[in-house]
Amino acid sequence: MDVDAIREDFPILKKRVHGKKLVYLDNAATTQKPKQVIEAIKEFYSDYNANVQRGVYEISEKATELYEGGRESVAKFINATSSKEIIFVRNATEAINLVANAWAKKNIGKDDEIIISIMEHHSNFVPWQQLAIENNAKIKVVGVDPEGHFKFDEYESLLSDKTKLVAITHVSNVLGTITPVKEIVKKAHEKGAMTLVDGAQSVPHIPVDVQQIGCDFLAFSGHKMLAPTGIGILYGKKEILEKMDPFLKGGDMIKEVHLDSTRWNELPWKFEAGTPNIEGGITMKVAIDYLNRIGMPNIREHEKKLTKYALDAFANTKGIDVYGPRNVEEKGGVVSFNVQQIHPHDLASILDEEGIAIRSGHHCAQPLMENLGLVAASRASFYLYNKEEEIDILINSLKKARKVFRLE
Repeated sequence: MDVDAIREDFPILKKRVHGKKLVYLDNAATTQKPKQVIEAIKEFYSDYNANVQRGVYEISEKATELYEGGRESVAKFINATSSKEIIFVRNATEAINLVANAWAKKNIGKDDEIIISIMEHHSNFVPWQQLAIENNAKIKVVGVDPEGHFKFDEYESLLSDKTKLVAITHVSNVLGTITPVKEIVKKAHEKGAMTLVDGAQSVPHIPVDVQQIGCDFLAFSGHKMLAPTGIGILYGKKEILEKMDPFLKGGDMIKEVHLDSTRWNELPWKFEAGTPNIEGGITMKVAIDYLNRIGMPNIREHEKKLTKYALDAFANTKGIDVYGPRNVEEKGGVVSFNVQQIHPHDLASILDEEGIAIRSGHHCAQPLMENLGLVAASRASFYLYNKEEEIDILINSLKKARKVFRLE
């Protein structure tokens, strides 16, 4: 990978913050956009802005063709069997809520069990917690070991004939832990349970093949993989989606409407009520083309090198606690840490003065934070355009922060 050449495609990386060169290390929250995506958005609004699926005039037909081309690209990217298995939503959160409302409410009842992990983002925690409360079901939570690895033995012990759904993150947004999703799904299916994988932190960073994993549902967001905000994806096996009723109802998700009845549209449009994020769907293809040009295996290797470099640098820096696995083969490009005696929010403010963007807080994973005995943590997360020298800048700034707080 020629990272310097890649960086030339990202206009924001030339930006200066407080007079310092921007060092963007908050990619787990959202990624920056290459000029190819930015130009595609501009082209849509400048040249063929029209609603999709409905018009029989030229620019509407072009918008529809490119929008559906985005769906095809997503299907190929995750190796779905058909583009009909790809539902466009706003984000991974909406994708999970769609499953909770359109499938789980009807299929999970009193004393049924849902298994999640302690690592789940609130998006894959709260919908199931609330569903369990509403339907008198039970939540079972798989823990992590002291290094942040998924406790597979504990997971096996929690599975039972009452398990109706296993909803598990593929890569933790806090610890970076890569869970053994293929094995998790296999064990769930042996008990007759459905499976949902939160791929928000995996699909943008590592090769993901839904047929190989075998999951029933997969949720992820476009904005974490170079595309705009407001476009997310729910993958679902066709035979399951066909049996589900729509979550939202209104325009475009219908085949026929009469005074006394309505017939739903076919897949995938049955689940896409109203005008969608058209430019988001169109630019998913542009973003995926960009990632494919570089190669997902290359991106993964690049992030592993950056993560190892960062972990080694943190280990050689005084007064820093690091959370999650240390083996980069078991970890995504995320390093959560705390500088002893400095609150993460204070640290993030100091780093901002140095032009460095990291995330601080509970990272929408408060159950995990409570489990770790933390109120908050700092997080640096990497992507294809980051460089080792940016980690050097981060480490030097952490040392500077310790001096500001008179800890050195």
